[in-house]
Amino acid sequence: MKPSNREETPSPSDLEMEPLEAPPGVDRRTFLMRSAVVGSAAVISGRVLSAEEQAKGAAKSAATVAPASVRLSPDLQVVKNAKGPVMTTVDEFYKVGPGPSSSHTIGPMRITYDFYQRCTKLPADQLAKATGIKVNLFGSLSATGKGHGTERAALAGIIGKEPATVEPAFLDGLAAKPDQVFPVKLGGKTFDASLKDVIYDATKGDFPHANTMTCKLMAGDTVLLEQEYYSVGGGFIEWKGYQPPKKGAPKYPYATMKELQAHADKNNLTLAQLAMANEMAVSGKSEADVNAFLDKISTAMVNIVKSGLEMPVGTLPGPIKLKTKAGEVYKRAVDDKFEAQRGLGVVSAYALAGSEENARGHLVVTAPTGGSAGVLPALVYALGEGGRKLPQEKIREGLLVGAVVGYLCKHNATLAAAEGGCQAEIGVASAMGAAMVAQAHDFPHQVVANAAESSLEHHLGMTCDPVAGFVQIPCIERCAFGAVKAWTGFMIASNEIPADRRVDFDTTVNAMALTAKEMNSKYKETSEGGLAVSVVLC
Repeated sequence: MKPSNREETPSPSDLEMEPLEAPPGVDRRTFLMRSAVVGSAAVISGRVLSAEEQAKGAAKSAATVAPASVRLSPDLQVVKNAKGPVMTTVDEFYKVGPGPSSSHTIGPMRITYDFYQRCTKLPADQLAKATGIKVNLFGSLSATGKGHGTERAALAGIIGKEPATVEPAFLDGLAAKPDQVFPVKLGGKTFDASLKDVIYDATKGDFPHANTMTCKLMAGDTVLLEQEYYSVGGGFIEWKGYQPPKKGAPKYPYATMKELQAHADKNNLTLAQLAMANEMAVSGKSEADVNAFLDKISTAMVNIVKSGLEMPVGTLPGPIKLKTKAGEVYKRAVDDKFEAQRGLGVVSAYALAGSEENARGHLVVTAPTGGSAGVLPALVYALGEGGRKLPQEKIREGLLVGAVVGYLCKHNATLAAAEGGCQAEIGVASAMGAAMVAQAHDFPHQVVANAAESSLEHHLGMTCDPVAGFVQIPCIERCAFGAVKAWTGFMIASNEIPADRRVDFDTTVNAMALTAKEMNSKYKETSEGGLAVSVVLC
């Protein structure tokens, strides 16, 4: 017999099934998810809610969720490019420059160098009035720039230094002696520049990109020239009114892995062959030129790992006082009596070596970023002279296909932690590495795609929460895990039945893009959440 003082618990079919509309200003997907939670709670508690009550509860709950992040301006070329075929080339993608961050170090240096070059083209009468250059950093650049050495990189560009050729000792000297003053010559006019000319400005605001900065050539309080710039990830930069350089049409146009694989099947080509054909068509360079660049990049990666392994145990710059360990991990790993553990330990040591070089501010290769710069060099060295000793031709093919994976992630999601958290850096690097290893061993394109998917999938949701804003904790060890996961992704993909994989690469990239969009801004290279607030520095 039912108690007379309680209403009968409704079944789902008894509830009103009216469509719910999200109130203005509330994200529809969040609203619907919160509505489902409110409705479920009502069923469990035995309380009947009308559609109106359910909507009110969902709207209130959804409205309390912290805003995800800065919305990208639709005017950015990186946004517009997502609507056409991939047009990125290897010499744009793999960049040599100083660590610790492609978006916060290499990008800002490229930006201020670009601005310096613009200033040199002004009429002589305007240059005669110049008294200084001012740089303002906004968003994530301002929030974590000090830990990334952004102000030092920006100053280096102002005085005419480029990322690929800047001496690491120069940047180290700025850190040791921050009061240094340098002459800047523009035409017949010379004025001084120092770190005081780089200003850490607002961290919150309606910026076109999370990594926004402005450069101004001043004549006292008068602005002679001003430009707004954006460091959009991976060392790529744009500016207000940016127009991309003219390029050739790709021979095999694609915007997804599915389209690329269709070209491979139709033309009986490997992904490496397709990538080379497109590189030549888009850039106008010969195959020999592309191969020469890939050799230059692989040599740089090998040298970075070797340099990192040779460094004695020391303390990295910054307040964390983190001790380096790549060399020690390597020495112990090579002596491990268990072969499998020895392999894992050695690859991890290679990745630590590259990532510690990045943390020191030494030259690295963006693959795809500075924060993930330990992953691909570790695998290149492990495939070559530091391990399997594959021929250089196979290393080139692997780097080409690894780049294609990076292109697709850039095209359909992001490479910037300030947009998508660490999944966009370490996750993409691991996917690139898995594809590279599979291609270097001549596996079919489905295995290559599956390897990349597997590695990226298991980085989804990874946050970017650098302690004290420095690319050290958790960044350095994450490179080691990214390299090992890349090899794991390759091992799984090369031993499974390729056609049985349930999730494809494009789906996982879309998931990364969605996760990036909905991730709280605290976990997007702002040092406002996660380990950045949990780790106490004494």
